[in-house]
Amino acid sequence: MPFTRDQIRSSIERAGDEHWQALIRHHEDAYPASRPTPGDVARAEAERLNQLGLADRPDMRLAETRVERLNGSVRITHVFESGPSKTREPIAPYTNYE
Repeated sequence: MPFTRDQIRSSIERAGDEHWQALIRHHEDAYPASRPTPGDVARAEAERLNQLGLADRPDMRLAETRVERLNGSVRITHVFESGPSKTREPIAPYTNYE
């Protein structure tokens, strides 16, 4: 089942309110310039994870998504749980959305 924008938003919220707020500030602080909205970022990340084939892995569950603001962009780190012990593993961080 492919990832959706809503699933990515929920994953960001599971990491803590500060992560969703980082996306909001990234968008709003750029005014009057236009950066992607938090919803745009969540949608693009769902598409990116689907293209990587991560939605097709029944052995992995998206546990949380961390957002870190950088100079003019954001770094997104998705953390997946796998196996019976629910070992948490982040995938390589992705930086973009300038």
